[in-house]
Amino acid sequence: MTLSQDEIDAMLKAMPEQQAVNEEDKVQVAEPAFSDLDTQGDDQSSNGGQGLNPKLDLLYDLQLVLSIELGRTTMMIRDILRLSRGSVIEFDKLVSEPVDVLVNGRKIAEGEVVVIDKHFGIRITSLVDPSDRLRSLRR
Repeated sequence: MTLSQDEIDAMLKAMPEQQAVNEEDKVQVAEPAFSDLDTQGDDQSSNGGQGLNPKLDLLYDLQLVLSIELGRTTMMIRDILRLSRGSVIEFDKLVSEPVDVLVNGRKIAEGEVVVIDKHFGIRITSLVDPSDRLRSLRR
């Protein structure tokens, strides 16, 4: 619906005039005051507020392999050689089961598959306990 300028002017004239605001009706608002943050002895200052040890700063730029495991299966070599376009491989997990999130081959979390604008993604639903992750590194 488009309106002409004359129609807009007529609508504005038909609106009731705003009442004048009395001085006593005004609310006084004070300027907000914030205290300075002390970040000298704070571990969060150098690592983006994560609360982690600043000695780990060197590790933040390391690249790791992140992979998502939908499921597993075992196949004979003859079956693998028979695979062609359109072949279907059945995994050991159901559709409703969470997928595993692996970093450098070690499970760190579980999640569910989501689709965002024609792209796949993973919504993390649970993390592996840190003590279990450390135990898996020692193996």
